[in-house]
Amino acid sequence: MNSHLPAHRALTVVQLPDGTYTYADPQSLPVQQVPQQIVQHIHHAPPDRTVQRIALGSGVGAGAVAAGVYFGPLLVGVLTAIAANLAMLAFLAAVMAWGVVTVVKSLSSDGKAASKAVSRGRRR
Repeated sequence: MNSHLPAHRALTVVQLPDGTYTYADPQSLPVQQVPQQIVQHIHHAPPDRTVQRIALGSGVGAGAVAAGVYFGPLLVGVLTAIAANLAMLAFLAAVMAWGVVTVVKSLSSDGKAASKAVSRGRRR
């Protein structure tokens, strides 16, 4: 009764180049070649680590390298903070000096009289 049907062929699921899957007869598939592995050596120049090379070359050791890596940026941050504080203090001193000069000038109509009053105050 089943003699007039073609012989059963096993179907395989394959992925097409566009990414979809389909059933295909294994005998009708083209022979897949194993891709060759290409070994490519890419050489990069090492980063500039002059301080570390000097420290290691002089026999100081890894401690100096670690200190340079850790304390270098820390030192830059501390010096920046100190500079910012000094700039703020200089600005405040300039503003206060300007304020004192303005008050002294506004209280006395003549600048010479104010300077005489200050000098008299010192003598006493």
